[in-house]
Amino acid sequence: MKAGKTQPERATGKAQRRVRKPKRPETYHHGSLRAALLQAAERILERDGIQGLTLRAAARAAGVSHAAPKNHFGDLAGLLSELAAVGFERFVAVMQADVRDGDPPAERMAAIGRGYIAFARTYPGLFLLMFRGERLDMDRPALRAGVEASRRVLSGAVGASRNEELEEKLTLPQAADIVAAWSLVHGFAMLLLDGRLKPLLARLPPGTDADALLAAVFGRARPRGQ
Repeated sequence: MKAGKTQPERATGKAQRRVRKPKRPETYHHGSLRAALLQAAERILERDGIQGLTLRAAARAAGVSHAAPKNHFGDLAGLLSELAAVGFERFVAVMQADVRDGDPPAERMAAIGRGYIAFARTYPGLFLLMFRGERLDMDRPALRAGVEASRRVLSGAVGASRNEELEEKLTLPQAADIVAAWSLVHGFAMLLLDGRLKPLLARLPPGTDADALLAAVFGRARPRGQ
């Protein structure tokens, strides 16, 4: 008959089994903990709004320790700023998605405007965060680069409509055209997100949606010389 294990042997066996336990998800499940935290933060933002996004909420959603977001982003402003930087990178891509080489300036401007509105409708929480300057740390390099890239898209379209290469220093008319174009698309996006266009759309012929209204607005606001 086999002798049973002694108590020290049984304790040693338990200790060995503990050593073989898999690592916690935060150390092996996520290829990039930083990216996982940003993805979790975006899900919270779109579901609960900016008021529901905290460092602890992001950590909980990503399945990591509460200290992980602080280690990667420092504080909540850091997390929000890096998330906004991701948003601006995506924003630039969406605005340029339908722009084609050789498009007339008016078509290029309209395509960028449609992309601007499409992004706001698809990612409303992220869009609102990106323009909440009081919650963001504009000294973060990624955020500064993203904001500048988005400005170049719009100013480039305005420059094309004026048949000019816009320099770092702008003339007053150039700046006025940029502000006019930006105000049009940003204002339309905000009215749409706030539901303020619903009463107006309800008074239009059946089947007329926000896209048709936007196209009509662009038709009335053709760039100079078009």
